Amino acid sequence: MAMVISGKEAGKQLMDAGKYVRYTPEQVEALERVYSECPKPSSMRRQQLIRECPILANIEPKQIKVWFQNRRCREKQRKESSRLQTVNRKLTAMNKLLMEENDRLQKQVSQLVYENGYMRQQIHTTSVATTDTSCESVVTSGQHHQQQQNPTPQHPPRDANNPAGLLAIAEETLAEFLSKATGTAVEWVQMVGMKPGPDSIGIIAVSHNCSGVAARACGLVSLEPTKVAEILKDRLNWYRDCRSHDVLTVIPAGNGGNIELIYMQTYSPTTLASARDFWSLRYTAGLEDGSLVICERSLTPSTGGPTGPPATNFVRAEILPSGYLIRPCEGGGSMIYIVDHVDLDAWSVPEVLRPLYESPRILAQKLTIAALRHIRQISQESNSEISYAGGRQPTVLRTFSQRMNRGFNDAINGFPDDGWSLMGSDGVEDVTIAINSYPNKLCGHSGSSMFSSLGGGILCAKASMLLQNVPPALLVQFLREHRSEWADSSVDVYSAASLRASPYAVPCLRVGSAFLGSHVIIPLAHTVENEEVLEVVRLESPGFTQEDVLSRDMYLLQLCSGIDENAVGACAQLVFAPIDESFADDAFLLPSGFRVIPLDAKTNPPSTTRTLDLASALEVGGGGTGRVANDSGLNSGNSRSVLTIAFQFTFENHLRENVTAMARQYVRSVVASVQRVAMAISPSRNQLGMRHTPGSPEAHTLSLWISRSYRFHTGIELIRTDSQAGETLKLLWHYSDAIMCCSLKSSPLFTFANQAGLDLLETTLVALQDISLEKILDDSGRKVLCSEFPKIMQQGFAYLPAGICMSSLGRPVSYEQAIAWKVLNEDDCPHCLAFMFVNWSFV
Repeated sequence: MAMVISGKEAGKQLMDAGKYVRYTPEQVEALERVYSECPKPSSMRRQQLIRECPILANIEPKQIKVWFQNRRCREKQRKESSRLQTVNRKLTAMNKLLMEENDRLQKQVSQLVYENGYMRQQIHTTSVATTDTSCESVVTSGQHHQQQQNPTPQHPPRDANNPAGLLAIAEETLAEFLSKATGTAVEWVQMVGMKPGPDSIGIIAVSHNCSGVAARACGLVSLEPTKVAEILKDRLNWYRDCRSHDVLTVIPAGNGGNIELIYMQTYSPTTLASARDFWSLRYTAGLEDGSLVICERSLTPSTGGPTGPPATNFVRAEILPSGYLIRPCEGGGSMIYIVDHVDLDAWSVPEVLRPLYESPRILAQKLTIAALRHIRQISQESNSEISYAGGRQPTVLRTFSQRMNRGFNDAINGFPDDGWSLMGSDGVEDVTIAINSYPNKLCGHSGSSMFSSLGGGILCAKASMLLQNVPPALLVQFLREHRSEWADSSVDVYSAASLRASPYAVPCLRVGSAFLGSHVIIPLAHTVENEEVLEVVRLESPGFTQEDVLSRDMYLLQLCSGIDENAVGACAQLVFAPIDESFADDAFLLPSGFRVIPLDAKTNPPSTTRTLDLASALEVGGGGTGRVANDSGLNSGNSRSVLTIAFQFTFENHLRENVTAMARQYVRSVVASVQRVAMAISPSRNQLGMRHTPGSPEAHTLSLWISRSYRFHTGIELIRTDSQAGETLKLLWHYSDAIMCCSLKSSPLFTFANQAGLDLLETTLVALQDISLEKILDDSGRKVLCSEFPKIMQQGFAYLPAGICMSSLGRPVSYEQAIAWKVLNEDDCPHCLAFMFVNWSFV
């Protein structure tokens, strides 16, 4: 009797006969279609697949499950292989880059050795010559004869209208630029913290003992050379201090390149100095090895060439041979060398501001590193490696950032050709008032209709001041996180109401008036290395009842940059502009804000009598890591910076005088508030122990008290108590769980937090003491703490259940467990209360 074998039984026999099932192309195609829709189908979905696809009827559901597992594994391996190949290409290119750097440094060492030997020989010759006075005339006459035979070479006169003369200037510029980029024409010193690696921004160096100031960078990007050249030549898009960049003449060169005559204007970073402009020749050419070169230099009477256009309100500065060398990498991408070398005519500014124009580190941050970062940003955006909030396209958010910077720079500089004119002072020269009665040129299409209906203009109140021993990044971070310390609610309401084409009253400032509601920061976008953050700030309604606009929440578009405390020479800036709820892509923006620029980086030797407290013993890095502070950076005893404040307001013509008085008074109140904040966060004051109340222990001592008290109460070792005081502080600071201390008062305020604690609270050591324990706990957390408090004081500690707390910015934070314990001093007396939040995360 013949046996009939079903398709399913045949499938089983096939599975038993071998280790795996061989799928037909049709079966693989059907499975791939499902995988593209759902890489991990459920059991029910697999059963449905077998029913809907007859060609899969002879395969067991278990085997289909195995196929999807193998398919996901292959996909993961493919991605990992692709990632490793990308890393390998980066490392290969970086290895080549480092080998070239090593060769360049070897040449520099050889040159220095030669110069050292030559100087020794000259000193020896001079000493021998001075012992024999009879030889003096012979030596002098011989040197004079040699100078006559070898006169200093001079550039031959060039015809300004002759393209051949311009090509000769271009070729000289190319040779001088290459000698700086890959040779030893400039003595380069690597900037601190710029370590090479496949994911680093690159190798950054600054000039040492050369005319003008110069900076050099080399790095890798995953863009082709032509695309990199296109990005770098569009300077308006990435150089934030560039006001205009006009190519006036283009002359084709015989080698396939071209020569361009360019006029560029740049903004002044502060109200205390004039803006700069440049008249230059830019030469683009290809090299024999396939590299692309863009080099540039100013055209002056000494170099020859046409005379640039005259401009009032600008100081003509000089670009010394600079440019970009872009080499293609094997497997795609480019290797970039950037050299920026300028003479900014520092002698034309007040002496106290000359470091702004004489510091190669400031030039590196503003120009060289900015170019490299912009290229990396575009590269990652093109590869879809960056996600943005709010559904906005990267180009839209980048445009917002550029408009914010440009509007703030326009306010600071107040150029007459933009319609700005200065108003008379009220007898005190501390605040400058500028009026723009024709703001349509600045605002463009987005604001023209509003101003035409209002019949008014824009008023800007600005001031600049010098700060002593105030870290720029720390000051801007404080102003960002604690708006209530300096802002006035009525002015915020006025700015929000001015977005609507309706009558509004000029506010009367109240002494000590601050924003009565809270503010919430909503992130929008950030650059690759978080050096610039774009966000929306919601100012919650203060509860006034005058107008409907006052009962709504108000919104600010805010741009924060330079808050990395380890970035040497970086400018810190906080710029904001009122927006309405719609937040359209072409929204009208009227930026105001703060800019703090370091003037120098002098340091004093450590004082042997200095007493460290918690805030001055620890330096908080911008990247979320902390370390024990040294005597440079934040604790510098002789650092200076210049602060520039500019606030812009719209006005109606009949209210201009009222708005002027309000703006002047408001900026003066903001200056006074910033001065108070600056005095509070100045490290020099902290070194004198002025931040904590009398009797506060030193940082090292308190760290020992915290760890020993925890072991005494719980019997568990928090940190090794046999460690040295400095080691205990370091271990406590880097402890993975959030540890905080608060005072034993009726309204306990925080006095210390480790790095994890600061991250949880989203604050800094400076602002920590403004946060109360009650503010971060929710209702259930406060009830639990009240019930457990007697146990803590009697037994010494208590375990608190999982719950939710709030950061200083209002974000909820969940934690698995909290431990509270009593911190005892050397006399076993209660000093403070410590909390540890275990396995916390933002909800």
